[in-house]
Amino acid sequence: MIKTLILVCCLGLLSFAQQQKPRIYIIGDSTVRNSNEQFWGWGSLLSEFLDTAAISIENHAMAGRSTRTFRKEGRWHRVDSLMKPGDYLLIQFGHNEGSTPDTSRQGYRGVLRGIGQDSVVLHWADGQQEVVRTYGENIRRFVREAKQKGVTPIILSMIPRNQWDESGRVKRADQDFGLWAKQIAEQEQVGFINLNEITAAKYDRLGPALVKKTYFPGDHTHTNYEGARENAASVAEGIIVTNSPLKKYIKP
Repeated sequence: MIKTLILVCCLGLLSFAQQQKPRIYIIGDSTVRNSNEQFWGWGSLLSEFLDTAAISIENHAMAGRSTRTFRKEGRWHRVDSLMKPGDYLLIQFGHNEGSTPDTSRQGYRGVLRGIGQDSVVLHWADGQQEVVRTYGENIRRFVREAKQKGVTPIILSMIPRNQWDESGRVKRADQDFGLWAKQIAEQEQVGFINLNEITAAKYDRLGPALVKKTYFPGDHTHTNYEGARENAASVAEGIIVTNSPLKKYIKP
């Protein structure tokens, strides 16, 4: 009888500890979560750099999604229903936002550019109406809704593509989506990891030929395992450099 009570108590304490352990929820696109075959996303490998005995990770990113469709398809509702006070939210979008928003297949993912609060209303063939906002406003809404639940949001700029300018440097996103991500982080007073710059600086040192050979087997956007692991390492570096509250979970 005593042994049974001890076992029940131990199981109860273990369950309580698991419930109390904070979680990192990650939302984003295919560069964050992919098939893990030819292409990988960095969110699948972030656990290699964190103490998962102290904090757990749930990667809810989905290939092909933008800030608009991630919410429209109910994916954000799912994440929002799971988060609890003390958790963390990592947000990285930007690769699928660029088309003009309309009701065509091409425009399904598109958002308005910038960080303003302007919007357009789309009228779908089934009679539904959709309000399409700016990239920045979509990020802002994720941040504010996470804060309301006692969750700590951290915004990341999108990983760089394997694209180079005439000077031999990787093209940055510091004039559009990377800039807008940073501006929203500043306005909302939340953490910002300049993942775009951290990884781009690594690519600059390697050069175009080696970056292509080492990290980009199929196209200029999606990395292989090695590239995703390098981006996950960049996230860990950003956590340290920005003195994020996640810093205490980084493996020594």
